[in-house]
Amino acid sequence: MERPYILHMFTPGRQMSPFDVNMAADAGYQVIAPYCEVELDGITALTQDAIFSRGPKGVARTGLFIGGRNAMLAADMLERAKASMVKPFVVSVMADPSGAYTTAAAMVACTEAALQKQGHGLDGLRVVVLGGLGPVGRIAGVIAAQAGALVTLSSRSGAAAAEAGARETAARFKVTMHGVSGADRAAVRASLAEVDVVLACAAAGVQVVSADDLKEAKRLKVAADVNAVPPEGIAGVGVMDDGKALAGSAAVGIGALAIGNVKYQTQHRLLVQMRESDKKALVLGFPEAFATARAFIAERAAGGAD
Repeated sequence: MERPYILHMFTPGRQMSPFDVNMAADAGYQVIAPYCEVELDGITALTQDAIFSRGPKGVARTGLFIGGRNAMLAADMLERAKASMVKPFVVSVMADPSGAYTTAAAMVACTEAALQKQGHGLDGLRVVVLGGLGPVGRIAGVIAAQAGALVTLSSRSGAAAAEAGARETAARFKVTMHGVSGADRAAVRASLAEVDVVLACAAAGVQVVSADDLKEAKRLKVAADVNAVPPEGIAGVGVMDDGKALAGSAAVGIGALAIGNVKYQTQHRLLVQMRESDKKALVLGFPEAFATARAFIAERAAGGAD
């Protein structure tokens, strides 16, 4: 009998995301086993139980997925799982906490594509991430910083919290980022005045940039927003916008559903890659998500992707 494809899904939360379970099933996994309230110190035992029970041939049809809502913890869990394996018992493992890795990757890849149409890349541009201490905001900031951008994480909790969060995240992923207050309209407008790109990663249904705020963003080139719940996170950026001119600005807007389509394709492709990689175990985090999102956008532009 042919061995089934099994995906073991670990989350520190009380339940595994139904979204991720659906994605795993659609990627071809036949057995999907969620494990909830998993702590970092429990990863080693769970990983080794998953790999040693199937034999060298069976591990090729075994994968691990790390979810949750904490982008930093997920990165630590990914590293712990990788370190827990012993050749030839090595399986593919992917992390995407609360969809943050694939969403952030899609957001930055869409932004980069819009910039390239204007003759720019991210390198050297000033980027502010509103809602910068959430999981998507932190990782979007890291990806942009790794691409050469000068990144600032903004927080409604104020400058001290933003700086502490930026410093912690930058140290964990070995990039440079700074924090800035987004506690009130004056603070938001001050942060917009000098930036080329705004990435809005705030909570759903919260408008973080008004039409009046946008008037302060004289240098703005791209405004991207992951909020799909009215009102829009950035005034004037519709959920379907994908490089549409932003009224009252020289910038273009990228909306939540445009980003969400790239996010969906990115997560699907990563899960399929993991299931189909029977020769080499893969370790898939946000750098791999960003590369996959970039590839999808390039294929789409060339007419080769749905």
